[in-house]
Amino acid sequence: MNTLARNEFIVGPDEVVLVTGAAGFIGKRVVRSLLDHGVRRIRCFVRNSSPASKLEGLRSQVGATELDVFRGNLLWPDDCRTATKDVSVVVHLAAGRGEKSFPDAFMNSVVTTRNLLEACVQHGGIKRFVNVSSFAVYSNAHKPKGNLLDEACPMESRPEVRGDAYCFAKSWQDEVVMQYGHDQGVPYILIRPGVVYGPGNLTIHGRVGIDTFGIFLHLGGSNQIPFTYVDNCADAIALAALKPAIDGEIFNVVDDDLPSSREFLRGYKLNVRRFRSFYVPKVLSYMLCFLWEKYSVWSKGQLPPAFNRSRWNAAWRHTRYSNAKLKNLLQWQPAVSTREGLQRYFEAAKAVRRDA
Repeated sequence: MNTLARNEFIVGPDEVVLVTGAAGFIGKRVVRSLLDHGVRRIRCFVRNSSPASKLEGLRSQVGATELDVFRGNLLWPDDCRTATKDVSVVVHLAAGRGEKSFPDAFMNSVVTTRNLLEACVQHGGIKRFVNVSSFAVYSNAHKPKGNLLDEACPMESRPEVRGDAYCFAKSWQDEVVMQYGHDQGVPYILIRPGVVYGPGNLTIHGRVGIDTFGIFLHLGGSNQIPFTYVDNCADAIALAALKPAIDGEIFNVVDDDLPSSREFLRGYKLNVRRFRSFYVPKVLSYMLCFLWEKYSVWSKGQLPPAFNRSRWNAAWRHTRYSNAKLKNLLQWQPAVSTREGLQRYFEAAKAVRRDA
């Protein structure tokens, strides 16, 4: 657990921190981390349909702490204005992650973020807006330091070309936050986690491979997977909300000792279940994406461009990752090692299969 002294906080004991998406996979752990850091007034924004039992449980555990559960819809400006009233710091986790269509993803990531920012501007007095973004926004091409992906790497210039609604929405979301920072003077931080994993998110990530054609196609090979265990990620987000003198910064969140795609897949088969997989060499996977992309153009979209060179670059290009900036400026250290995190992940995945 990374801790800060009270006098290092940018919020005082009577100031309110708003956490959107507070009942989600990462959100409820961010609330827990903020409490562990000594934050005493937290407003948890959850959807009307979201179960908030675990948040209510936290409230009973911490006794006198003021932890409010606010139910609403970020698409409604009135809800945003009410939720941000008297708030000093916003930690914005809510996003349209499951949407497949571009309009839905845009509405639930970009429009909602603009509504929140506009509400913060109307109230005034916001000390920091922490936007939780994603590695999905990086093009992973033309990196200035060879194979190393860090915060200096370019974003996807045409996110719509990748055919990924989540990438499209998160890229625009970051742009909106930076625009409000520049035009309206909103102090902001961009946090970009890699692959957040742990109990509660047990799918095999697409950076490892895809199970689309009846057999698992292993595409990652020797590539590192930019894993961050969910508790480590939550602690990084909490530190970004509290640490002074870091406004305008971007932080990538990945753990130490990252496994390769091949090592992860081997561990999954050994600890969870065995299944058939076929390794696709990088040259071949790139050519398949290139041909799929060209045929999609030739057929005028009859075959959607689900696989293309932009997606290949983002997910399967040989890449290394750095968390140096996170450690240097936030004094963050992953409390859960990759070895322990993967063990917890494998045990949880095996338990789910056993109980199914």
